[in-house]
Amino acid sequence: MRTTTGGAGNGTAGAADQLVSIGTVLNQLREEFPEVTISKIRFLEAEGLVEPQRTASGYRKFSARDVERLGRILRMQRDHYLPLKVIREHLDAVERGEQVELPAAPGPQREPLDGEPWQADGQDRPTAARVGRAELLAASGAGEEELAEWESYGLVVQGVDGGYDAEAVTVAKLVADLGRYGLEPRHLRAVKAAAEREAGLVEQVVAPLRRHRNPQTRAHAEATAKELAALSVRLHAALVQTALGVRLH
Repeated sequence: MRTTTGGAGNGTAGAADQLVSIGTVLNQLREEFPEVTISKIRFLEAEGLVEPQRTASGYRKFSARDVERLGRILRMQRDHYLPLKVIREHLDAVERGEQVELPAAPGPQREPLDGEPWQADGQDRPTAARVGRAELLAASGAGEEELAEWESYGLVVQGVDGGYDAEAVTVAKLVADLGRYGLEPRHLRAVKAAAEREAGLVEQVVAPLRRHRNPQTRAHAEATAKELAALSVRLHAALVQTALGVRLH
């Protein structure tokens, strides 16, 4: 991480050389991106997409180039629904002087039919195919009684169509793996409750965006939800590791 011990300018530097605070960056970006937050900017920094300088006391200072880069990142997310990995690769290629074209922005999508959910992948289209009960049992290696118990504790949830989505399959596999260590569904109620509280925090942030009819705004909401969920998972894992480290010493 770059560090600077100077101020925003020395009286001879031009405006392009001046460094500004994260609050000033937020105000500049909100002219085009009303939904952007300081947490979003910090997240992009944590992911290595922007590297602001730091004062001796640790405060972030952004250059005009940093602000421009943030704008390009947010624009690629909003207009092209690109994941951060692809955005990083694109920006790195541009900085190397390579000619790289972005994929065309998707056209208008149809509204879902009644009861047909939106896919939470940053694109407005119906969700992908689901698996049946027999397929879920085969994937998790569980029996019918075990699955019924998982469902009774709300760990695995069956859809209204009788099928299960990819997340349900993942949960079933993990619950089965934990069961081999003697952890039963009743032991996992606290984990489920914690996950629901974390989901509630994410929902508070993205709920206003999800209510928009504009597909681009909804896509931005889902991208934000994914990023917040990823941060929450990383924090949870770090806290568990910290707790275990304390107990093991």
